[in-house]
Amino acid sequence: MTDFIQRRPILAAVTGFILLFLLLSAFPIIPETKQAVVVRFGKPVRIYNQYEPGKPIGSVGAGINWRIPIAEELVWIDKRVQDVDMQRQQVLSTDQRRLMVDAFARYRIVDPQLMYVRARTEDQLRDQLKPILGSEVRNELGKVSFAALLTPERQGIMDSVRTSLNRIAREYGAEIIDVRIKKTDLPEGTPLESAFDRMRTARMQEAQSIRAQGLKQAQIIQAQADADAARTYAASFGKDPEFYDFYRAMQSYRSTFIGDPKNPVAPTNIILSPQNDYLKEFTGRSR
Repeated sequence: MTDFIQRRPILAAVTGFILLFLLLSAFPIIPETKQAVVVRFGKPVRIYNQYEPGKPIGSVGAGINWRIPIAEELVWIDKRVQDVDMQRQQVLSTDQRRLMVDAFARYRIVDPQLMYVRARTEDQLRDQLKPILGSEVRNELGKVSFAALLTPERQGIMDSVRTSLNRIAREYGAEIIDVRIKKTDLPEGTPLESAFDRMRTARMQEAQSIRAQGLKQAQIIQAQADADAARTYAASFGKDPEFYDFYRAMQSYRSTFIGDPKNPVAPTNIILSPQNDYLKEFTGRSR
């Protein structure tokens, strides 16, 4: 061996380099955040560091592993949660309003071998899910009204989208974790202004209805209070007629000379004879 190295040092160096490369490539290091599909001549044969529900990422499978150099290659697949954005598109709600919707989905690849067979790469998987997400969002939002998107019912709609999308994503070895709407707008221009006008009119009608109900309740309360007061006056008149006359006279004086805080009496001169019956409570006279 020593004589071979001395006679042919360049060839020995190249041979050593190749052997070192083969040795290092035979024992790859699998990162905690990656899944590795071992492909032998185009056919997947095993998986390293595959995602397992309920177990922390990297708890099993990560680290040094092995493969047959040249005959086997590694296809790296992300083990973490990924997202796919839906292209902003127009949706027609049940109340015939055109909406511009922007949504996204979060997913994880749980079967990397199936994903490799069906989609080959993560980018192609994302390209496959993007139009499906748009189709499912459009179908589900087309079943509800615009107002429903502003209520807690919106979460139920997104759950339906997630269930439908997850059923298709499973065929690609992926699991849909969540689907969310980022933004929902009306188209710019006349439709948007018309929607604002309709919303403004609806709120004004609602406010008028609330005021009318409040006025009605106030009148009912006032009428009930007047009836209760009349019963109290009648009872007091039956028990003490003189006190009742005195009380009513005091109320009349206040209304005539002072008024109430909301409707004060205008400055007026009133000339009455001291013998006038209206002033009998001031003089202590009785009828």
